[in-house]
Amino acid sequence: MAIRVGIAGIGFMGWIHWLAYQRVEGIEVVAIAEPDTKRRTGDWRDIRGNFGPPGKQVDLAGISVYSDITEMLEDKNIDLVDVCLPPAAHRGAVLAAAVAGKHVFCEKPIALRVSDAEEMVAACEQQKVQLMVGHVLPYFPEYRWALEKIWSGKYGSLLGGTFKRVISNPAWLPHFFDLDRVGGPLLDLHVHDAHLIRLLFGMPQAVNSRGRFNDKTLEYAHSQFEFSNNLVVSSVMGVVHQQGRPFTHGFEIHLERATLQFESAAFADAGEAMPIKLIDDQGNVLRPEQLANDVLDGFVAEISEVKKSLASGVNSPILSGELARDAVRICAAQALSAANRRQELI
Repeated sequence: MAIRVGIAGIGFMGWIHWLAYQRVEGIEVVAIAEPDTKRRTGDWRDIRGNFGPPGKQVDLAGISVYSDITEMLEDKNIDLVDVCLPPAAHRGAVLAAAVAGKHVFCEKPIALRVSDAEEMVAACEQQKVQLMVGHVLPYFPEYRWALEKIWSGKYGSLLGGTFKRVISNPAWLPHFFDLDRVGGPLLDLHVHDAHLIRLLFGMPQAVNSRGRFNDKTLEYAHSQFEFSNNLVVSSVMGVVHQQGRPFTHGFEIHLERATLQFESAAFADAGEAMPIKLIDDQGNVLRPEQLANDVLDGFVAEISEVKKSLASGVNSPILSGELARDAVRICAAQALSAANRRQELI
């Protein structure tokens, strides 16, 4: 029997998740909760984002439609609640779903505050439901290829790495710099790399960050993470105010016998990339023959992991609520370090 899903919130991420569920067997959307009257009829044509296909008219025949998540949680036909609400609403939605006995897949960030994330993890543990958080980055083709090489052990232990994620000011996203609604670049953007750093290297002991602020919100920062085993790990994240380069991300990861390198950027006139490659200690440059180029593939792989976790009863080691909580904890320490211009313990 397929795992039955109710999506709470039909915005950009709700649309992307909807599309991904259509491509994964054994898990299906049976309900949606959405306050917008037009979207409850299946008219999703006004949905837009910074990647993927635009929204369209969707046939909701056979789908239970609710005006809010509270109504949807009473539906006994739902196994999993997919929370695609604005970040400020994540805490309430996850806690309510846990009390209702529903497993939860929550879009990132898990929460805007560490204390909220801790409460959410504890509540799901207490109610014996799984909590997974949509940190999709490890499922993107270049990142997945890198993780496979690292976890194979073929090139020795990790020595460190640097991670980059910078966008132009997203004027189209309301309240982006509001710490109580979206969380700014740290929690909307860099939290992806904070999660990846936690996944690869474990929890940093401390961080040194220096950056620029937009009022009280850290807008742009360089960070150096401290580990007990002398790993050299750093990040660059944030917003610039030149719209000609809306997005860039990448990494350089060092192992004992190899370096992994990748960077991609969108520009107003064209996109540019340094495709992923592995430089080994024999002077070779190794490149994957072909990586998937469908922007939805990473989300399809992520949904497949959600299905696997629920079917097996074993929490995902990548999408776990604990790792998502730790990513928020790392971001909070970076903000404090930059504000106080000193090292901050994590």
